Amino acid sequence: MVAYVVMIRDEMTNQAEFDTYSQMAGPAGAGHPLTPLAVYGKHVTLEGPEIEGAVILSFPTIDEAKTWYDSPAYQEAAKHRKAGAVYRGFIVEGIG
Repeated sequence: MVAYVVMIRDEMTNQAEFDTYSQMAGPAGAGHPLTPLAVYGKHVTLEGPEIEGAVILSFPTIDEAKTWYDSPAYQEAAKHRKAGAVYRGFIVEGIG
């Protein structure tokens, strides 16, 4: 069943580290069945604290989403994301 990775950026802390992440994140998706649905587009916070940005990626299954997230290439990129910004992230299974 389809699964969505949702990454919420709460606060940028180091632009240079985040720029490095941005350069590495795309290539880290190579070979994985991901479809970007939203990438830091205009947003409106409906509830809770204001966010700086969000990314939503679609995968065929939760297992494939976890395989991408846990992959060595993405984890190497994620080091820079974590050094550059405060994030929350989760995988949620879709309907149907």
